[in-house]
Amino acid sequence: DQADNLKKYGGFIPGVRPGRPTAEYLDRILSRLTFPGALYLGAVAALPTILINQTSANFFFGGTSILIVVGVALDTVKQLEAQLMMRNYEGFLK
Repeated sequence: DQADNLKKYGGFIPGVRPGRPTAEYLDRILSRLTFPGALYLGAVAALPTILINQTSANFFFGGTSILIVVGVALDTVKQLEAQLMMRNYEGFLK
């Protein structure tokens, strides 16, 4: 899908031919990025549980809670940046 969109709108990846080679290149890159990312997220989700069991310490947040809080915080920052950009552009529209 992405390769077709790139081809339709004139986009390209330097050094990769349009069409099927682009699709294969994107699939290869995505698979190389997805696996380490999944391992990292799994480690972040499981690490607090492992540490609680090993050290008998109390943590207020579990791994998935931390992931949710960080995700919401990042989304909030993006929305704030978008609002600030819109306020800056309103001056140009008047």
